[in-house]
Amino acid sequence: HFMAGYSGGRKVITPGVAHAETITRLHTAAYMEDPMASNCVLAGNPLHLEQLEILALLGGALALNTVIDENRRLSFVNFGEIEASHAKAVEFVRPYAETLVERPFSTVLTSAAGYPLDKTYYQTVKGMVGGMEILAPGGNLFVVSEISEGMGSPEYVRAQEKLISLGAEGFLADIRLKKHAAIDEWQTEMQLKPMRKGNVHLFTKGLSRQQQKLTGVEVIVNGEELIRRIAASLDPDRRIAVIPEGPYILPFLKSNPPIRQDKV
Repeated sequence: HFMAGYSGGRKVITPGVAHAETITRLHTAAYMEDPMASNCVLAGNPLHLEQLEILALLGGALALNTVIDENRRLSFVNFGEIEASHAKAVEFVRPYAETLVERPFSTVLTSAAGYPLDKTYYQTVKGMVGGMEILAPGGNLFVVSEISEGMGSPEYVRAQEKLISLGAEGFLADIRLKKHAAIDEWQTEMQLKPMRKGNVHLFTKGLSRQQQKLTGVEVIVNGEELIRRIAASLDPDRRIAVIPEGPYILPFLKSNPPIRQDKV
């Protein structure tokens, strides 16, 4: 999970059955801008720690955790005390979800992981965030997504309109001191992270011209043009990182792996 480290477990409680004010508080910039609120990070992740604190206030809970493979088949199931059982599920899935690479790349090609995660632009942002970890500063990140159902919720569209109107810095300044986030604006905020690191390019044929303007990134609609842009972006050694399964496989630099001090 690109904010809470890994999904499941304590998320059954928060946001699963939490009050709207709790959910919108946990999605503010005070949490989202913390560098530890990131993919595959539990130790020191403020969202994870807050979820565990809420769980403790309830007196604990039991959870059924599942891991599915790339064909959506069950590959792991456990049940027990919610924090410990979740940690065991995370321990199981880490070798399949995380990979280490030697060096950053000036060109990264990723995806939104295909159907059903690539049905909206809202979900496509997860692929951008996952691929940015190995992107060299100022590099080019290309993400491929069908986006067959448009941008996403009306609230998300409004957040994207604000991004276009205020610009990246203006958008962040506008939300930074909020005590409660507007619905779905956190996804726009997460998009700022890869945008700050490099240049984001989206290949899709699923958005209208007006919707393309709302993405805040460069949109490519022709496959041959995509190939030309990628070729032109390569560094002198012609190396490129390709992440076919988008946010399901998370690459990290060997010099900066995710912290793994989870409780098991």
